[in-house]
Amino acid sequence: MLKWFALLLLALPDVALSAEFKIENISPGIYVHRGEHKDLAPHYGGDICNLSFVIGNKGIAVIDTGGSPVVGARLRKAIRKVSKKPILYVINTHVHPDHALGNAAFKQDHPVFVGHNKLADAMAQRKEVYLRNQAEWVGSDAKGTELIPPSLEVAETQTLALGGRQLQLTAHPIAHSPSDLSVFDAESKTLWTGDLLFIERTPSVDGDVSSWIDVITRLHDINTTRTVPGHGPVTLNGALALDDEKRYLTTLLADVREAIKQGRSMEDTIATAARSEESKWLLFDITNRRNVARIFPMLEWE
Repeated sequence: MLKWFALLLLALPDVALSAEFKIENISPGIYVHRGEHKDLAPHYGGDICNLSFVIGNKGIAVIDTGGSPVVGARLRKAIRKVSKKPILYVINTHVHPDHALGNAAFKQDHPVFVGHNKLADAMAQRKEVYLRNQAEWVGSDAKGTELIPPSLEVAETQTLALGGRQLQLTAHPIAHSPSDLSVFDAESKTLWTGDLLFIERTPSVDGDVSSWIDVITRLHDINTTRTVPGHGPVTLNGALALDDEKRYLTTLLADVREAIKQGRSMEDTIATAARSEESKWLLFDITNRRNVARIFPMLEWE
């Protein structure tokens, strides 16, 4: 089930900044706020993914900003309690609202907003829906929400210098989403995957499963000390976590293909596909249903 994760969590103390917002100092100069395991649904609150910041000699890079300007402001406040250095970069790992709708809280710092070279298009395509749903998702916290596209777009790789440490950014082909970007700090060997990796929580598909599995293989080859997933705890064994996710996605893909081959309907497939994985993941029924509904029509045309 989820027992093995207990062996992977970093036994590091929380830095409590309020009753509602905590950060972990996972390595010198690296801090992570862990989001709650909630579905992105009405009244989810905007605080369900992992948010990070990295401090160099010259300044700070923020990695994801949360699901509302209020969550972004809490993150900014947490940063300012740790360091007064300039916030040089705000990096969005992908387009999803829980990761990118806190960007507006950092406009006052005049950072370089950084993302995949497909991120601006993805934001433009989803802007109307995201802004329309935001009030239902986060209530009054929606005030001031903006989709801020990257001013620095990453087509393949990009290095950001913070002074004394460099962040290596990699743009991936469509996988979890159309705009996935990973971040690697060579000094500490810390990898941020965005939602290319879920831990504990069922992986959510908004891209291409086969391509995602290929990307997981490439991430697996990176020599890391610790991995920060998009959702779930920081782990010292990213390879094992990636293997776990790959098993779910491979099972999902195989089960849906087999159901189509047998002529079964999508509704029947939703009830059975990847059920061998059910006990291993949180939010399984909600997320797996959506995953099957997304990939079934695509696989019918293979």
